[in-house]
Amino acid sequence: MLEIGSGSGQHAAYFAAELPHLVWQASDVAENLPAIREWVSDPPPLELDVERPFPPVSADAVFTANTCHIMSWPQVERMMAGVASALPAEGVLAMYGPFHYGGKATSPSNAEFDAWLRARDPASGVRDFEAIVALARRHGLVLEEDNPMPANNRLLVFRAKPAAV
Repeated sequence: MLEIGSGSGQHAAYFAAELPHLVWQASDVAENLPAIREWVSDPPPLELDVERPFPPVSADAVFTANTCHIMSWPQVERMMAGVASALPAEGVLAMYGPFHYGGKATSPSNAEFDAWLRARDPASGVRDFEAIVALARRHGLVLEEDNPMPANNRLLVFRAKPAAV
């Protein structure tokens, strides 16, 4: 499992302990790696910056939490392209965070959060569910699940198309 945007490393530490049958590969930009190393060391966190070519990594699945809304849309596009290149046929992408539906916030708190994000960085903001699904589809990833989560977040699960026979 490749985690993109591991931040502090807390997800990696928690999920690695709770899911010992998985190898949880944390990754983030270089400046976040020291904090991640405080939580996990095996395997060591990987430098992954969507502004650069994806490192050579393959994974059966990719998990990313609360990344799309802090990246610019071109960065989200590069991340999705990198994910698609890292996943095998029928690999899984799980994407957690807030999303707008039909161009509208799903709650007042998500609308406030989006306004705060855009005031801080106009290139960031809560992404539209439909735009994420269309982007994933362009990269061969098909939406399988849209799960409601606490605090007006969602867990979107995509699967890479099966290999042609």
